[in-house]
Amino acid sequence: MTTYEAATTAIARQLLSATQESRNIFSQLRDQMRIEDKLLGWAMEHPGLRVQLFRMIDCLPSLHSKPEIARHLQEYMSDPSVELPDGLKKLLNFAQPDSLPATAAATTFTTAVQALAHKYIAGENNAQVIKTIERLRKNGMAVTMDILGEAVITEREAQTYRDRYLELMVQLSGAAQNWPSIDGVDRLGDQDLPKVQVSVKLTAFYSQFDPLDDQGSRRRVGEEIRNLLRRAAELGVAVHFDMEQYAYKNATLGLLKDLLLEPEFRDRTDIGLTLQAYLRDSYQDAQGLVSWAKERGYPVTLRLVKGAYWDQETIKAVQKDWPQPVYTHKVDTDVNYERITELLLTHHQVLYTAIGSHNVRSQAKAIAIAQGLNVPPQAMECQVLYGMADKLAKALVGMGQRVRVYCPYGELIPGMAYLIRRLLENTANSSFLRQSLSATDQESLIAPPRATPDFNATDVHLTAGKTSSFLNAADSDYARSDRRQAIQQALSTIRQELGQTYLPLINGDRVNTLESSQSLNPSSPSEIIGIVGRATIEQADHAVRAAKAAFPGWKATPLGERVAILRRAADLLEERRHELVAWMCLEVGKVVREGDGEVSEAIDFCRYYADEMERLAPGYGRHFPGETNDYHYQPRGVALIISPWNFPLAIPMGMTVAALVAGNCAILKPAEPSAVIAAKLTEILVEAGIPAGVFQYLPGRGSLIGPYLTKHPDVHLIAFTGSQEVGCQIVAEAAILQRGQKHLKRVIAEMGGKNAIIIDESADLDQAVAGVVQSAFGYSGQKCSACSRVIVLEPIYQSFVERLVEATKSLNVGPADHPSTTVGPVVSQSARDRILEYIAKGQQEAELALAVPGPESGYFIGPVIFTEVAATAAIAQEEIFGPVLAVIRAETFAQALEIANGTDYALTGGLYSRTPSHIDLAKTSFEVGNLYINRGITGAIVDRQAFGGFKLSGIGSKAGGRDYLLQFLEPRVITENVQRQGFAPIAGVDS
Repeated sequence: MTTYEAATTAIARQLLSATQESRNIFSQLRDQMRIEDKLLGWAMEHPGLRVQLFRMIDCLPSLHSKPEIARHLQEYMSDPSVELPDGLKKLLNFAQPDSLPATAAATTFTTAVQALAHKYIAGENNAQVIKTIERLRKNGMAVTMDILGEAVITEREAQTYRDRYLELMVQLSGAAQNWPSIDGVDRLGDQDLPKVQVSVKLTAFYSQFDPLDDQGSRRRVGEEIRNLLRRAAELGVAVHFDMEQYAYKNATLGLLKDLLLEPEFRDRTDIGLTLQAYLRDSYQDAQGLVSWAKERGYPVTLRLVKGAYWDQETIKAVQKDWPQPVYTHKVDTDVNYERITELLLTHHQVLYTAIGSHNVRSQAKAIAIAQGLNVPPQAMECQVLYGMADKLAKALVGMGQRVRVYCPYGELIPGMAYLIRRLLENTANSSFLRQSLSATDQESLIAPPRATPDFNATDVHLTAGKTSSFLNAADSDYARSDRRQAIQQALSTIRQELGQTYLPLINGDRVNTLESSQSLNPSSPSEIIGIVGRATIEQADHAVRAAKAAFPGWKATPLGERVAILRRAADLLEERRHELVAWMCLEVGKVVREGDGEVSEAIDFCRYYADEMERLAPGYGRHFPGETNDYHYQPRGVALIISPWNFPLAIPMGMTVAALVAGNCAILKPAEPSAVIAAKLTEILVEAGIPAGVFQYLPGRGSLIGPYLTKHPDVHLIAFTGSQEVGCQIVAEAAILQRGQKHLKRVIAEMGGKNAIIIDESADLDQAVAGVVQSAFGYSGQKCSACSRVIVLEPIYQSFVERLVEATKSLNVGPADHPSTTVGPVVSQSARDRILEYIAKGQQEAELALAVPGPESGYFIGPVIFTEVAATAAIAQEEIFGPVLAVIRAETFAQALEIANGTDYALTGGLYSRTPSHIDLAKTSFEVGNLYINRGITGAIVDRQAFGGFKLSGIGSKAGGRDYLLQFLEPRVITENVQRQGFAPIAGVDS
């Protein structure tokens, strides 16, 4: 790595000198007058201002009037974290958002942001873009064009994206016919190069692009790419493929490598790919591309960049408890960048290299290597982003380097996310651009980067920013091929186990039953998942007696043994993760990713409640001289667990292990549609070491053994999750004192919801539409937390509905075990019939905006959307438990909150807004147990989002929270007078 150091340093000094030449007095005065430069200058120096300023910029495209802009500007800039000069604070202290000072502030801010946008975005239409390109070409620079707003959530948007690129290629290739050829730009020696190049992103060609559906996504996107490349060849346009988030990296490289080996495209050299050096595995990817290029026999261009999604990748990995895919230190990215640069340029015969960086050192190192290896001009070029490093680009041209400028173009709204990324890069402390403005020791800017000890680490997990020491189980990362193969193998394996018989487990023994039921695959009802024995009343009584007999011994079992069993159960769940996901796919129609998240939740319940019981068990003392006061807990007795089918593993596991770790004995009565999965749960608990009699698995008719068990005098506690009707019945039955009963029964009941998401005028509609679609139609709407109402403010109602309908229409409806499926079946024939009745009722109450068809075989109901729904309509008030969404119009935010709160339930709710006052009001006034802001409302994670509601959504503490176990325990206080004849031991002093 030191071979080229002397040359690198010399070239870097030359470039740095050229980029930092003194500006004349006129340019200095001009820059001093630029309000956008003042904004960035303040942001660099004040982190609180930086956050709020960028949030305001992000929000700006959604604000359509000066008063709205002024009001939001005042709200964002009045945040206590914002550091502003006193004079500016006074300017923002206007009383009315439509006053003259407010209008002036809004105009000034909007003008500044537009100036910033124009600084980084090459134009808003083709005419502006052509003018920009021609200006850059006059300065000796080539260009690649990128259309902003390519993150698509509907198939219509994907088609629009494709059509816009086709139009752009036609327009630019037509204009290029009038451009004179420029040496070093369009011609290298006797070789002519394409005058037009476009950069595209694969995910924008298919709204349902998903690493889990690797082959399906490749098929859908592959055909679009083939057509694009064919048209590009006709027009003489080069095409470069950008890299996006890490989740798409392997799919992107895999698709392009396969496609570019096809005979039709194998000899094309006007195509490029991208690598991100901040990824820990990018060097291995580069090595793989070298080998692939040798096999191909014709070079493509590999654009090497540092990476644009560092914050997003880091946050996602922390939230998912996944290893960090990116280097955590900027210097390590720089080290990796230089070693990949050398690898690529060493193989310039098979791969061309584009050095995309604003770091003078990075560009200098590439030039030094290229000169040392005599790399031909066509095999390397330097690239910069439009508006980010103009002086560096000119300096590189002046040194005889081929320079290409990456030019985004498009409207301000889709371009705002790009603008924010550029502003973050410009103002980050680790940014070379910022350091070059502030560094007093310029030599430090061009010094060789030194790797940290973390550079070669392969399993880095960050915990910074986490406020809990509890470690959640990590979901499967289906961007990894081994995870995709594992779930497919599991589905294949368990299909060989279908149709087996599962009997109740009572006192450690399997017991035969007179009746049985068939558990069917809702995607294909002719497929029998298992035959489940139905317990009788007599067997239910036997289960209670066995639990009662086992209770004294289990109560006396040391806590260490109880928590060890839970932790072994968690380990077994992890070992059998893919198998359990497969069972959920087939028995209850849960798609793979939803099932995988449920396994993680079940694991979390086991480990979290084990930790919590260790925290609670010691109790505490309140001692005084001569007196001890000990507060501690004891188990209640026999716990009856009545679990639902919609979370067939996590909910019964959570309720059961909470009872067991607290020292209670448990009887699990699962819902019939998910009794086989409950049997698998039983296998895990038995293998983990639960003693005979402590836990009973008791499948059966809910209408028969349910009331018998809830009324049984020897049942102390009932933990129920299900419908409001059954929950209220259980509460009523449990309240009746039975003959011989010497205790009052404790009931924990989670009884569903009629959950709403509010969308206000300032919402990010990309996020809002995607969040509503997932929350409403994930698992076919069969979650108690699902969004069944979306309340939209009048100004954006129509535009939101249009995108919502198109995004929903784009979903894939099909069998749950198919990797492409996003919406599977409902659980049963009776569930489908009930949902169809509500759909018929909705057609009388509202306008049917969309009804997506599903497969004819199986219990399928595609997503249904009703618009113009009255807040009092049945479909807006009653829990449907299916993929039916009511869209309600609200005139004001206050009215939206009133509508949201106007049901009998209070479970989950959501808000999409970028208005601080709306967010604050929702936090205090939105009547739900779990409020989610600017994200979907399903998928609560143990410890992070303890789950549960109030009103008619349930009674009891939140599952996965710090007070949940208290419901399974009886508190006791023991006070002892330790005085003896007027003296007391010193130990009696308060501890």
